[in-house]
Amino acid sequence: QVQLVESGGGLVQAGGSLRLSCAASGRTFSYYAMGWFRQAPGKEREFVARISASGSSTYYADSVKGRFTISRDNSKNTVALQMNSLKPEDTAVYYCAADRSSIVTVKITNYDYWGQGTQVTVSS
Repeated sequence: QVQLVESGGGLVQAGGSLRLSCAASGRTFSYYAMGWFRQAPGKEREFVARISASGSSTYYADSVKGRFTISRDNSKNTVALQMNSLKPEDTAVYYCAADRSSIVTVKITNYDYWGQGTQVTVSS
């Protein structure tokens, strides 16, 4: 069992930066690949980024590539999403999720555990 709690969301102007953090409970955090997803009002939840269990591999949606960076610290059971050059279209609730499988996937249904989400609002 893994419990996830996101933090770091807020209101920022376009072009600004935010750093989201996700804290995980449990001693098996290092066994899980971790992902960030987002859901804007009236839209489906979509993949943002993923990092392997060891942290050696990362994968990004095209819409955030070059602007967002995912990282993790297995000694602290945390995963972060550094978001730079934010755009109004990045406005959404951001969720972190844990995936026990090592197969890279963007499918929501493949992730085993989810946090409650944190709101990110980017003003123009």
